[in-house]
Amino acid sequence: MAIQNPPFSLQASTRRNALIGTLGALLLPAAPAFAAKAKAAASSEVWPHAAAVPGGVARLSLGAAAARPVARTEDDLPLLVVGDPIEWTALVGIPLAAQPGGARIVRRAEGGADQPIAYAIAAKQYSEQRLKVAPGKVDLSPEDQARYERERDHQAKVMATFTAVPAHDLQMRVPVPGRRSSSFGLRRVFNGQSRNPHGGMDIAAPTGTPVRAPLPGRVIDTGDYFFNGGTVWLDHGGGLLTLYCHLSAIDVKVGDALRTGDRFCAVGATGRVTGPHLHWGVMLNRTMVDPALFIAAA
Repeated sequence: MAIQNPPFSLQASTRRNALIGTLGALLLPAAPAFAAKAKAAASSEVWPHAAAVPGGVARLSLGAAAARPVARTEDDLPLLVVGDPIEWTALVGIPLAAQPGGARIVRRAEGGADQPIAYAIAAKQYSEQRLKVAPGKVDLSPEDQARYERERDHQAKVMATFTAVPAHDLQMRVPVPGRRSSSFGLRRVFNGQSRNPHGGMDIAAPTGTPVRAPLPGRVIDTGDYFFNGGTVWLDHGGGLLTLYCHLSAIDVKVGDALRTGDRFCAVGATGRVTGPHLHWGVMLNRTMVDPALFIAAA
């Protein structure tokens, strides 16, 4: 089981409850309706869910501060920090290759020593999936290998995007209806050869099915890539990116702004695939994480 890092510390929760109680006493003397609303708000879910496992997201308290703190990974990558002056939280994407055990981030201090914040990564066993694809999609020709390497280097620059932290909630809308045909983290075996674990969620749907934005975002890359086929990257702010692959149509260009629910591309079967579906990826601090942590359970 994942080690669940609570989104708010006990101390901050106590401060919040005291503040709510004070406001209720001052503004609403007969406050049953107010109390009911406060209880509902306190029990509402936070997004993404915490799952401190390889491929998951750790939610680490940074405490109270008047301004949004700065936090970075041990590799000095910027982290998405959400919350308010009562309680700030760092969202840490954990690589699928991470080993179980101790890890840490660093909270940057102005004019003082950086503060390390430790957390534990629990083990998680992912299933295996065996697939048959065209031989040329596994054993690459020199020309295809060179193309793949060019595309890999280009997308590495795309994945380094880090813009202003989003002001909106991080619960995502599933981008396309359909059956989940392959889950995040599966160990992939193509034509009997092991490859990298699956870094996204596959949703089976007919070619041409509209794909809609799960959150407000900006288009930061489009293209036709060797493995991914028709591809779009969206930037949602703070290093939170989403990826859409194997598309049959792309209806946007780099720089376009999208609202939640806007159609921007269509399901297809381009690139390395066994049939039409959407490959949907979610990235935090340049790390692919499980999209299921951002959506309500079906």
